[in-house]
Formats: sequence, C-alpha cells, structure tokens
Amino acid sequence: MAKFEVTETAIPDVRIIQPRAFEDARGYFMETYTQSELEPLGVGMSFIQDNQSLSKDAGTLRGLHYQLPPFAQDKLVRCIRGRIWDVAVDIRRGSPTFLKWVGVELSAENRRQLLVPIGFAHAFLTLEPDTEVVYKVSAGYSPAHDRGIVWNDATIGIDWPLSLQRPFLSAKDEALPRLDDAILFD
Repeated sequence: MAKFEVTETAIPDVRIIQPRAFEDARGYFMETYTQSELEPLGVGMSFIQDNQSLSKDAGTLRGLHYQLPPFAQDKLVRCIRGRIWDVAVDIRRGSPTFLKWVGVELSAENRRQLLVPIGFAHAFLTLEPDTEVVYKVSAGYSPAHDRGIVWNDATIGIDWPLSLQRPFLSAKDEALPRLDDAILFD
C-alpha cells in the first residue's frame, strides 16, 4: 500500500500530499516526507531546511512570502497543532494560472500537507489559537532575495476565511507592497 496520496489542486503545480498513517491503540505513526516514495508521484524536489512557527492567536496571518532566484524555495507545509488556511498564489508571468490562487485547510487532524512550488507566493491564516506549522524548504533564507505581496491585494482577491475585520500581522507583513509594485517571476 502506498505511503502517500498526491492530489492536484485547481492549479496543477500545487499539490495536496496526504501521508498514510499507521494507527493502533497507542496512536499513529506516519512518514511525512520520503523522497524515494514521492519522486515517482511528481514530488521530486530536495529539501534542505525545516522551519516551524507558533502563532498564539487565531487570525494570525503570515505572508504572502516568496524568494527570488537563485534562492527561490519549494515549500512543503503542514500544520502539527491547530488549523490553518494555507494559500499559494501563482506569480509566474506567462503561466496559464498567473495570479490564480489555491486555498487548503491544513490541520493536525487531517494531516494534509501542501506543496507550494517555486514561483508561488505563500501565506497562511491561523484558524485556532496556539497553532503550530512546520514546513520544509528547498533553499535557505536570503534577506536579499526575500519578497512579498500584501495579503489583501485586490488584484489577487484571496477569499480569506476571516472572522476578524483585520488579521494579526507582523510589521514586515503589514508593509509588504501591492502586486503592482512587487517583483515577480518571469
């Protein structure tokens, strides 16, 4: 039996990865990433770093973030406590899905992961307090290549499941530029 199920989203390059959990009376065990198992399923990138964040408040929004080449990053995102609305926006000029976005709920309970490839801006909104997110990246952080787009850019039009009038943002995310002023992928 396969250890992973990979499902395309409305944007084929963005995929949901569902690890198979082996459950018994003690709980469960699962492999969250096995390159040799995922490569034949079209997930062939190499990850070099794991990151983890804790967001104390529901309604915390992190993003829309991306890095430019040569430090552009593939990301494999999962939520290990709580729930998030995870979003990927295609920012590749010339792509048939340019400026389209996909949103997927990830939670500790559903164990889904979202593959966000190079050329996509990424953000997530916490849906519960004390939410923890871990994600793998294929390149390290480079401040000189770090970019972003403001979360509520009207041209992109992300439909955030937001019960608050405004999310909790970092000063950095609050100051991100609108799409018209952002550097995108050619």
